[in-house]
Amino acid sequence: MDLSKILSISGKPGLFLLVSQTKNGALVESLVDGKRQPAFSNERISSLEDISIFTTEEDVPLTKVFQTIFTKEDGKECISSKSDNKQILAYMREVLPNFDQDRVYISDMKKLFTWYNLLNSKGLIDLNEKEESKEEIAE
Repeated sequence: MDLSKILSISGKPGLFLLVSQTKNGALVESLVDGKRQPAFSNERISSLEDISIFTTEEDVPLTKVFQTIFTKEDGKECISSKSDNKQILAYMREVLPNFDQDRVYISDMKKLFTWYNLLNSKGLIDLNEKEESKEEIAE
């Protein structure tokens, strides 16, 4: 699973696919409605590949969290971000039991599950990263 071209842009809902770089930023395509729009360099743009979840030990990359949810749900949707806060917290404890409860907020969990469901509906989540890494090492 390659999340390097999937972007989160502060202040804009949903996720975006990087189409190309421009002089002042990037051209992105919304994964929600498919519309293309510019994203300027003064906006906070984060690649999902660079995002991690705080735990009581090492931070866990978003890719691994998505793969854990994918395995747990057998490739189906996970809990809705509109669920009760207690249900969201309980689900997060199932997925990542050692997450740092002081630094990972309910709003972060809701965003995580919303992103997972969006990426999963587009077929962008898979378990192939481990296999690809093994193949690269073998070469």
